[in-house]
Amino acid sequence: MTLQTQDKFGFGCSRVVYQGTGSEPVLLVGRTLDWMNPIPTDIYVYPAGIAKESMNTGAKYTWTSKYGTALAVSYDGGATEGMNEKGLVMNGLFCRKSQYPAAKPDSDTPVMSLAVIVSFFLDQFTTVAEVAEWFDNNGFGIAGATFDSGTVATIHFQLTDATGDNLVVEFFDGKVNLYHDREIRVLTNEPAYSVHQAVQQYWDAINGETFLPGSHSSFDRFIRGTYWINHVPTNLDYWQAYGSLSSVMGAITVPFLYEVPDKGTLSSTQWRSISDLINMRYYFKFADSYADFWIDLTTLDLKPGAPVLKLDCTNHQAYAGCANAELKPTEPFTPMW
Repeated sequence: MTLQTQDKFGFGCSRVVYQGTGSEPVLLVGRTLDWMNPIPTDIYVYPAGIAKESMNTGAKYTWTSKYGTALAVSYDGGATEGMNEKGLVMNGLFCRKSQYPAAKPDSDTPVMSLAVIVSFFLDQFTTVAEVAEWFDNNGFGIAGATFDSGTVATIHFQLTDATGDNLVVEFFDGKVNLYHDREIRVLTNEPAYSVHQAVQQYWDAINGETFLPGSHSSFDRFIRGTYWINHVPTNLDYWQAYGSLSSVMGAITVPFLYEVPDKGTLSSTQWRSISDLINMRYYFKFADSYADFWIDLTTLDLKPGAPVLKLDCTNHQAYAGCANAELKPTEPFTPMW
C-alpha cells in the first residue's frame, strides 16, 4: 500500500486529559478528529458476551468481550476510539510516520486489523497497566485498509483508565514503543512522542503568558494543549471541569473547513469527543452542530445477550443532551479488514 501524497497540512487530531483533584472526582479525556474530507462517524454500543476476531483470515486472535463499550465507528467499518463500562478509554490519532510490525506470509503470528484494535483492548482490559503488560508479552502483525481514496491508516494510540494512568502506544520501524506515565496529558500526531517531549522542554523555558505557537501543526497544538491543561485549576466541580476541558480543546481545534490559498481545504476539526471515565458518559459534538450530545453507559443494558445499538449520526444536528433514546438495535459493524 502507498501512502496518499499529502503535505504537512494534511493531518490532524489532538487529545487532552483533565485530571481533577477536588473533592468531587473528575477524570475527562477530550479528543478532536481532524481531516480534510468528511469522515462519516456513527456511535455503536456493544454489550459484553460477543465473539470477535482480529482478522477474517489467517492467524488471528479470537476473543469474547468481557465489557460493554461505546465506540466511534468511521465508514461503518472501523473503530476510531471508544470507552468501556469500566472507564478505560482508547483513542487512535493519525501518525503518518507509523510503521507497523508485519507478520510473514503463512506464519503463525497473529494479525490485528486496525479496524478492531480499539475493540480488542476495550473488550478485555480495565487498566492501562494490563494493556502495557499485554504488549510486553505478545507479538503480532498489524494490517489496515486504505480509506479516503487511498490513504493508509497510520495510527498511534493513547489509553487512559479510571485511575488516571496513561499509556501511549506507537509503532516505528516495525516495533512497539510504549510510554507509560500518569502525567501524560496531551497527544497529537507525528513525529514520535519522544520528539514532542524534547520540544516541550524547549517551550517550558518560554513564558507561555507571553507567547505560544499558534499554527495548526502537530507540534504547535501539542505545545498549546500542554500549556493550557497545565494552567487550568484541577479542583473544579464537574461542569466547571467539563467547561475548562472544552475550552482547552477549542484552543487546539482547527477551524471547520479551514483553507489556505492555493492549497484548498485542509485538515480541520470535524468532531470532538469527551469521555467521562468516572460517570461513564461519552460526549460528542460535530463541528456543524449547535449542541453536545452524549451516551450514558450506566443506564444501558450491557450484559451478554443484549443487542448491539447504533446512533446514526447522518442527521447529527438533531441530537442534544442524552441520546440514549435514539440508539437503535443493529447488526455489528463490518470491519474494513
